[in-house]
Amino acid sequence: MSLLLEGKRAFISGGTRGLGAAMCEVFAREGADVAFSYQSRDDLAEEVAGKVRAHQRRAHPFKVSVTDRVGMKKLTRQLVEEWGGVDVLVNNAAINRGDNFATTTDRSWDEVIETNVGSLFAVTKPIYRQMIRQRKGSILNITSVGAIRALPTSVHYATSKAAMIGFTKCLSREAANFGISVNAIAAGIFDTDLAHTLPERLLQMHEFWVSKGRMGRPEELAEYAAFMVSDRNSFMNGEVVIIDGGAVT
Repeated sequence: MSLLLEGKRAFISGGTRGLGAAMCEVFAREGADVAFSYQSRDDLAEEVAGKVRAHQRRAHPFKVSVTDRVGMKKLTRQLVEEWGGVDVLVNNAAINRGDNFATTTDRSWDEVIETNVGSLFAVTKPIYRQMIRQRKGSILNITSVGAIRALPTSVHYATSKAAMIGFTKCLSREAANFGISVNAIAAGIFDTDLAHTLPERLLQMHEFWVSKGRMGRPEELAEYAAFMVSDRNSFMNGEVVIIDGGAVT
């Protein structure tokens, strides 16, 4: 049986940590060349690139903000010139802040919304336009169960992740005309740096309300993500799949 992503060219935003790093490695293992963005840690970028290359696949780290519209256009042009295009896009980069809504500052609100929502436009549009030209592609957005359920997470974070669900569903109808699928994963709490910004009381409660009794491992989400963006998942579009360890609703 062939690899899930044999010959695919993928771009993953926020690829040096947590879910993003896990997807970079799993996608490479499944046959994809992997480009990814990162914000600051050159050492982590080289580590992830090394894991991709260990699977005999091409790696291309880009040190660029996901809110940099000009930078993302340049990145896309470079990947088209060097790799011929992008087949898979994963919008993964996100930030959170442990704020109560009543004390949320203007700066904190703007930072979370701009990073988590503004990046959807900056990252997706140039890559989507070249997917239209090649008449194929798969876009996967990593949202959160906090966008769906009344969990004790930050309001600005939940708002940004709910926007991602609307983005997924609406774009999926337009994109289908060009052979492009758009889906999302609503992630529960995984063992990542982002999860550890959550209040300690929430992490303690988590093991009681999740039937698996633990946080998810990043590679567990990455394995399913690889299937979702593969050609074997050919009839799913505009869907939001929950992966949260069986949380009580």
